[in-house]
Amino acid sequence: SSLPRHITKGYQHTQIEIENLRYLYIPIQDLLLVLITSKSSNVIEDMEILKLLYGIVIDQCKDGGVSESKVMSCAFDLILAFDDVVTLGYRESVSVAQVMEYLEMDSSEEKSFIKQQKMRENEAKEVARKKQREIDRNKKLQAKGYLLLCS
Repeated sequence: SSLPRHITKGYQHTQIEIENLRYLYIPIQDLLLVLITSKSSNVIEDMEILKLLYGIVIDQCKDGGVSESKVMSCAFDLILAFDDVVTLGYRESVSVAQVMEYLEMDSSEEKSFIKQQKMRENEAKEVARKKQREIDRNKKLQAKGYLLLCS
């Protein structure tokens, strides 16, 4: 919350230390990508993590540039990608390409779920078509003076 007050535009600093925390950041257009660590962490490794996260953000938000709305629309994928980079506070040994590959992988369970959902949708559409035909037929019969009772 106090980070924006300490950032001076136009300077090349990419880190700020406040109390017992270190804020490492990279500007991305009008936004800031911020990594918060303790002062006791390895700043060089932290910068590597931040650069990797930066690459992921750029790759995920490449269509239309990086903006707040684009980041919000890609938020779920960004969170999953960030989780692949840092697990339980420790950096995983992955590259941007590997993380993108992980995000594109489909699980067999997901494919099965999608297939079942489409089958249910198609069945519901078919039932709706049959009902509509029945309703249309009843309207025609009623117009001719016949009454057909439906169950």
